[in-house]
Amino acid sequence: MTWWGKVVGGTFGFMMGGPLGALLGAALGNYFDGGLDAINFDDSLSLGATERVQPVFFTTTFAIMGYIAKSDGRVTKDEIAMAEKVMRQMRLTARQKTVAINLFNEGKKEDFPVHEVLAQFKRESFRRRNLVQIFLEIIISVAFADGRFDPGEQDKLESIARDLGYSQKQFNELIARLTGQANFIDQVSVEDKLIAAYELLGSGPGVTLSELKKAYRKQMNQHHPDKLVAKGMPEEMIEIATRKTQDIKAAYELIKTQRY
Repeated sequence: MTWWGKVVGGTFGFMMGGPLGALLGAALGNYFDGGLDAINFDDSLSLGATERVQPVFFTTTFAIMGYIAKSDGRVTKDEIAMAEKVMRQMRLTARQKTVAINLFNEGKKEDFPVHEVLAQFKRESFRRRNLVQIFLEIIISVAFADGRFDPGEQDKLESIARDLGYSQKQFNELIARLTGQANFIDQVSVEDKLIAAYELLGSGPGVTLSELKKAYRKQMNQHHPDKLVAKGMPEEMIEIATRKTQDIKAAYELIKTQRY
């Protein structure tokens, strides 16, 4: 049974503790005819189990999306469009999309317990660094949907990264790689794409071919779709990771062709 099957089957008792359980319960609303009291609470999945981490990831992602989108005092059309793009990439069913939208709206609330949510997400992710990174990449992409970071968004993104164990240097490097990916997709000239390609790989024009291969393999390992799903990324998000690996490979091939 997939993680969503466990949710609709009522066996998601492992999620009910803490703020994430409260968020998911609120997002599900009247999904169950008998109400939440009718759910069969199942504590059999241990910390770090894939089918336990998947609803944690789903819940945290869409709630934090809403939190970030509201950070500048309003939710822009670009931010809504980016959230909807993520939903389309995930090919959510109508019911899953409704839950995702409800989670987004929960994150927009003034009393949203962001630090408590992130603490539980970090604990449930069980030191899975690559999983935490792909979460941050999705959230940052939503914040950057309008082509810039509002000061409020920047502050909140940095705070989120700190809560998840990222230093300022690591956060800045992540921003640079994501900016490189966005530019790599948008640029037309070869020289501009080359600059973006180096940024995407977290590398620079002065590296040797051996160093470039090392940077490429590191990025591919961090974004490998199958590895991320095995670590707890919902299967529905596999297209997001797949597109990232496609961009990473294209950037590597471009640099190798043009410079070596």
